[in-house]
Amino acid sequence: MAHTAPALTRPILPKMRSWLFAPGDSEKKMGKAIGGAADIALLDLEDSVSPQNKAAARAMVAEMIASSDNRARLWVRINPVSTADCIADLVAVIPAQPGGVFLPKAEGAQDITRLHHYLTALEAANGIPQGRTLIAALVTETAAAMFRTGDYAGDYPGRARLVAMSWGAEDLSSALGAREQRGPDGEYAHTYEMARSLCLIGASAAGVAPIETVQPEFRDLEALAARARRVRAQGFAGMLAIHPAQVDPINAAFTPSAEELAHARNVVQAFADHPGAGVVALDGAMLDRPHLALAERLLAEAGEG
Repeated sequence: MAHTAPALTRPILPKMRSWLFAPGDSEKKMGKAIGGAADIALLDLEDSVSPQNKAAARAMVAEMIASSDNRARLWVRINPVSTADCIADLVAVIPAQPGGVFLPKAEGAQDITRLHHYLTALEAANGIPQGRTLIAALVTETAAAMFRTGDYAGDYPGRARLVAMSWGAEDLSSALGAREQRGPDGEYAHTYEMARSLCLIGASAAGVAPIETVQPEFRDLEALAARARRVRAQGFAGMLAIHPAQVDPINAAFTPSAEELAHARNVVQAFADHPGAGVVALDGAMLDRPHLALAERLLAEAGEG
């Protein structure tokens, strides 16, 4: 007799402009992230927590989530799915019902599926609706991962949980044995620009949000704002942050301006005024259907679609 898998209950997605990391073994820093303006407070159990502190950090993170009245915006960066620490992380925090988990060092769809099975079992054991716990994945942190960024668009168990993909340079440079990531001008070297591009393209193919990596120089907020505006123009939907001061510039950069929204409305109206037209004229420029799609997407992201 065939068995039907339980239907997944996917919650309404939170905003994803800013993702602020906070070490899972620091109650003070987690409290600041949770109480701040970041769209997602990312409580970290991986790189920012030493091995000897992980057990205490798990308990602390679970307590912080359980005591929150807005758990959907509290996510946890767990340890890689290939490690025993991953299981321990999930067993500790999933009963508290975080909005999602952030998977580092992902190497393709099979890692999402493996994590999905863990989440499914823990949701069932704790009376949590199936599929409520979402997944974001860091998809360029190993050499092998770079070849798999297109896999996330496929049809596989757990696909519905995946809502965002990000990239990272630090772990990748370590894996490559590289001594530097950027040139004299401060821009990423070709390998890391390729990682950024593969993340963006893979996320677009998968229909999930592409999220820009961190800027370690947290005091240079002007450079941060310029970079955030630049990557948004390239197609990214949000950015990771390592310091609370970075949140406001990121939120501002990824929020459509009044001028952008007005132009998008005008584009939509111009095509509505000429039903069936493939090209319309607006403000001295000729616009085709891709311009309409971009305008509609912008308005939808702003809640006007």
